[in-house]
Amino acid sequence: MKKIWTWIKKHLPSKRKLIQLYAALLFNANLKGFGNGKIYTGPLKNICTPGLNCYSCPGASGACPLGALQNSLAASGTRTPYYVFGIIILYGFLFGRWICGFLCPFGWIQELLHKIPTPKLKKNRVTRVLSYFKYVILIFFVGIVPIAYAFRSFPLPGFCKYICPAGTLEGAMGLLANKANEGYLRMLGPLFTWKFLLMVSILVASVFIFRFFCRFLCPLGALYGLFNKISLVGVKVDKAGCTDCGICVNHCQMDVLHVGDQECINCGECIGVCPTKAISWKGSQFLLAPNAIDVPVDVDAAAKAEILAHHEARKKKIAKRNKILKIAVGVLMVAVLAAALIYYNFIDGRETEPPAITPPTTDTEEPNAPTVGTAVGNLCPEITLDVLNKENDFTLSANRGKVTVLNFWYTTCTPCVEELPHFNELANTNSDVTVMAIHIKFPGMQPADALAWAEEQHADWVDGNMQIAWDADATYQNLFEIQVCPVTIIINAEGVITHKLDGKVDAQRLAAAVAEAKG
Repeated sequence: MKKIWTWIKKHLPSKRKLIQLYAALLFNANLKGFGNGKIYTGPLKNICTPGLNCYSCPGASGACPLGALQNSLAASGTRTPYYVFGIIILYGFLFGRWICGFLCPFGWIQELLHKIPTPKLKKNRVTRVLSYFKYVILIFFVGIVPIAYAFRSFPLPGFCKYICPAGTLEGAMGLLANKANEGYLRMLGPLFTWKFLLMVSILVASVFIFRFFCRFLCPLGALYGLFNKISLVGVKVDKAGCTDCGICVNHCQMDVLHVGDQECINCGECIGVCPTKAISWKGSQFLLAPNAIDVPVDVDAAAKAEILAHHEARKKKIAKRNKILKIAVGVLMVAVLAAALIYYNFIDGRETEPPAITPPTTDTEEPNAPTVGTAVGNLCPEITLDVLNKENDFTLSANRGKVTVLNFWYTTCTPCVEELPHFNELANTNSDVTVMAIHIKFPGMQPADALAWAEEQHADWVDGNMQIAWDADATYQNLFEIQVCPVTIIINAEGVITHKLDGKVDAQRLAAAVAEAKG
């Protein structure tokens, strides 16, 4: 029995592992998103979580700071991104790369994969050099690419679009794994294939190389590493007690040159191996009782006993205070997690509640009219849109007698942009068809940005018959329950929805669907 208990204690998760699990659950508290396959879009989604956690993950309760940074840089031509810069600097000053070691869900996933029994690649001079590559990614994909595209009037979050494995694993795979999103499979193209292969490569590499992505590719870790020396939380070295034995650096699996440098994730593993106990947590002197006390040699036995008794009493008092503090922190953590789970899964349900359906406006009540709704065969609800490239507004009821084509798109969606010429040609060659290119709500973009993008890329779209509109509050995106673009909805002359086409369409498929809608 003693051996069993010893084995259990040996294999119990450490406090750091429990905190990593806690953070992953807290930052993905929208558990019902995994069930219904939808993304939480409520007000708390504007809050940036500290670690790398994809905005598009069905469970994500907040925004990724890296994604928010790229979008804010892309929009820097119109407004200064004070909030995003401020929150990242705040996280850096408070925690530095302690966030990587304790609060990053993707870092935790890599550590779990590394526990798979296989031969491991030890750190060496080559890995140390490669660790600087993440600064190249930070500068180019997070900095230069978004800023360059800001001057081209439309955002491009380079790292999120071309590299981020957390986005592919949590966002894309999280959505595609749900049966409700099986239509998304038709939207996948070469970009998804590239990102999927890159994600698989990174995850497989993490089995053999400790925190492969964190060490060589993560720009968020590179950013937080700049704050390591000045952060309030982390590990520190008492230089007076350090003998430069190098045990701590050799024990560390990251590419550190010394404890607490920019590569250190402040996991605290080095504290237990230091033979002189020279490594400790920053601020630990306020929590730990002193282990030794200097007693003057010229005092009598009574005075010495009094000093020692006072010292022991102080140690007990500090130990009691620390115990109460640990209990209070534990209770607070449980309360915060419970509140988050209740809020995201039972209180704020906006991601599953589309806007109320407004019946279409008609002069007469038609007998045996179809049910008003958003499914194929339903009478489409009333739609009212501001048209960006025309002086008129659009209402579906006023367009009765014509076929209406609604195409939901956004500027950085490659399939969307590739299919739009077909819609423009359709609008210019069919006087009895109204084509609405509806730009969905997109972080960092304004209506003027969407129109400027169209003017810069395809001026003929702006001057042609295709009408470019803006879904400002995601009203119709939510009404038709659109999670991924492009999506095309075709409505016949009587206002009945005849087709809902998920994914990119070619000219032939679009023409055939419109012909069917015309009857």
